[in-house]
Parts: sequence; C-alpha cells; structure tokens
Amino acid sequence: MRVVGLRLESGQKVPEHRNAIPVALIVTVGRLHFDDGSGAGEVAAGEMLLINPGERHTYRADVDTSAYLVFAGLPGVRSRTWSLRQKG
Repeated sequence: MRVVGLRLESGQKVPEHRNAIPVALIVTVGRLHFDDGSGAGEVAAGEMLLINPGERHTYRADVDTSAYLVFAGLPGVRSRTWSLRQKG
C-alpha cells in the first residue's frame, strides 16, 4: 500500500489517465469534480472515491483542494475491483 498527498489549486486539473491498481481518493479539504467517461460527480471533504484498476478518469478542483490517494496493491500483481458489499 502507498499513500500520496495531493494538493490542487482552484482551476487545476489532472489529465485523463488510468491506474494499474485500485486507488481510493480521500478528499480532506475542498472538493474534486471527477469524470470516468460514463459519469461525472463531485467528492467533497470527508468523502471518498474508489477507482478500479484500468478505469480511465480525470478530476479537477474549482476550489483549493487537498486529498490523499491510497494505492491498494502493487503493479503487476493481479488486482480485484473495489467492492463495498458486505459479506453474507
């Protein structure tokens, strides 16, 4: 697992990309607008966005924003998609 801090100023955008491993994006200050090609939304402070391996996505800030990216796995290791389902 790897944790990376992210800070975007108002108007900054992260270009479309995809990750080889699952990522949780946890917003701590501000809000991020995201788009995965099939839908768009907003993640505010205290909320989390789960990004599955291989999903193309982009995000931008319209206010100064801070977040943590939690990379849950290792490149080259078979990854499973995120699920918030409770076990039976």
